[in-house]
Amino acid sequence: MPTISMFYGIVVMMFFRDNKQHNSPHIHVRYQDDKAVVGIPDAELIDGSLPKKQMRMLQAWVEIHRDELMADWDLAIAGDQIYKIDPLK
Repeated sequence: MPTISMFYGIVVMMFFRDNKQHNSPHIHVRYQDDKAVVGIPDAELIDGSLPKKQMRMLQAWVEIHRDELMADWDLAIAGDQIYKIDPLK
């Protein structure tokens, strides 16, 4: 599972060919002991949990990088190399 970005202790990952369980475009996120699956189109929590502060930062990051995330999603579903995305600054 490639890491596509890291910021403020938040690790954002995307699996290859990961459209079976959740169907819609999404990312996997870890922060300390918390794990979550977050939708790309709406930045809403699909599964798991994150602390509120980290969730708000992640949602802002998704909003800024939505086009890049969707491009990576298309590549990942096809099994192609995905690209790193700039962290939240």
